[in-house]
Amino acid sequence: RRQATEYSTSSSDEECECKPSLTHKAKSALRKRRKLEKETKQLIKQEELKRLHKAQAVQRQLEELEERQRALEIFGVELERELRGEADSGTKDENQMLHEWFELVMEKNKLMRYESELLIIAQELELEDHQSRLEQKLREKMAIDGKSKGTVCSSSRGQTVP
Repeated sequence: RRQATEYSTSSSDEECECKPSLTHKAKSALRKRRKLEKETKQLIKQEELKRLHKAQAVQRQLEELEERQRALEIFGVELERELRGEADSGTKDENQMLHEWFELVMEKNKLMRYESELLIIAQELELEDHQSRLEQKLREKMAIDGKSKGTVCSSSRGQTVP
């Protein structure tokens, strides 16, 4: 009986020796995973801030563009009145006024194209933000699934080891 007891004790000691190395490996893997998650979160936050700054810059440019368009519109209205003879044209001749009016139309078209580009950039930023949120949700769900799989695996390992 003593031999059987001693044999059981020694085999349980061996199991204990194996378990710490497994837990050490598991702890190390867990630390690495947490570090990776932390780095990923930092990168996501940096990208989010970059998108936010870019969106703010686009918004400011759109506001400035709107101001310039209003000023051009006011100038255009005055120029059209002068061309129709409704306002005092002063010393300007009709050819000069037509030239100014065409330049005004070209400038307005240029601003409208620029506005379209800015709106496309803004939409692109919104889509990037949406994609980032979806990727984050996916990572969270994968992490939850990974944890539940890890629990199942460790419990099944525990059953087969003895």
